[in-house]
Amino acid sequence: DRDVRVGAEATGRLGLVPIGQALLDQRNLAGIGALYQSETLFLSAVHPHTRVGDLGGADALVAIARRAQQLMFANREHPEQSTTGMMARGRRTYVYEREGRPCRRCRTPILRGLSGPVGRERPSYWCPACQPPRG
Repeated sequence: DRDVRVGAEATGRLGLVPIGQALLDQRNLAGIGALYQSETLFLSAVHPHTRVGDLGGADALVAIARRAQQLMFANREHPEQSTTGMMARGRRTYVYEREGRPCRRCRTPILRGLSGPVGRERPSYWCPACQPPRG
């Protein structure tokens, strides 16, 4: 839990950086790739382009980091990653790699964009209804 708080504090210093980009920065929180970034932000109802400074402080960042850690921990021994708890093909994720398909919660089509610094962007997926932009 200490590592989560330290990582969240490091991420919190990136006030103007979009949270999607901050989560992919391995200097802040190691191990969060595009899959866990997209899924964590969906489960946290946070748009990936929301600036870190607009999230509402350290507690919000710790909650996001903790959720990412829980998802990664739950999948540590599985060759196929699942954030939904279902292992059937096409049912393993809420938003990741589901561009244009209906959101599992509200049926709004999932969108895809890019997160990260120029030249090192990674895909981000989100539901525009469940994860409205902030700030």
